[in-house]
Amino acid sequence: MVNPHTLPLRLARQVVVVTALLLTTQTPTAQEPTKGAGLIRLKSGNERFVKNASAAVSLGAPTREALAKGQHPFAMVLSCADSRVPPEYIFNVGLGDLFVIRAAGEVIDRSVMASLEYGAEHLDIPLLIVMGHESCGAVQAAVESTAVEGPNLQYLVKAIRAGTDRSPSERKELRGAILANVEQVINDAMAGSQILRRAVAAGTLQMVGAYYELSSGRVMFSDPVSVPATIAQK
Repeated sequence: MVNPHTLPLRLARQVVVVTALLLTTQTPTAQEPTKGAGLIRLKSGNERFVKNASAAVSLGAPTREALAKGQHPFAMVLSCADSRVPPEYIFNVGLGDLFVIRAAGEVIDRSVMASLEYGAEHLDIPLLIVMGHESCGAVQAAVESTAVEGPNLQYLVKAIRAGTDRSPSERKELRGAILANVEQVINDAMAGSQILRRAVAAGTLQMVGAYYELSSGRVMFSDPVSVPATIAQK
């Protein structure tokens, strides 16, 4: 019987090599490396969210005053702009904890790419989560080839379609197409940015795919992706 919390995710056939091809809700263990502390923190926060046991986070004046002097987020999250997918709530974190970039379908354009590079290179953020979600309308529009008005929406749907261009059996379920889009977004990020490729190859940045279930509140994660040294320099 298939574990309902484990999903196949074929990441980065062109650029990225993954150590495991699964999205999983596995509880972090003591054997995980120290550099994975940020991912452990996100998993723990999501577990509290799922159980309706979110911890109180500091939003008061002292926190705001401290953050006015600078930011030191422990993770970046590239997620959909959907109003039902607020990363700070999903991961039960507070002000200044996450560097969040949101766009419909997680589509990467130059401004999104620049934001990711800024987070990795200038803020030294060690973790990037690329998170799709259940019932994503943008991906559904791409899969169903829904007609959209205007060049901007057409650009968006075309970009998503590149990630869902699979056989009918592969994209039979919307969830499969959403995972395919997460894969494409990671490929786009790695193929389009030497800064990100080098950071991942050097071990200063972990990049992880994720899928958020609206109904349960649960986030499933892939294993961190990796980049061969020969590709990182291109």
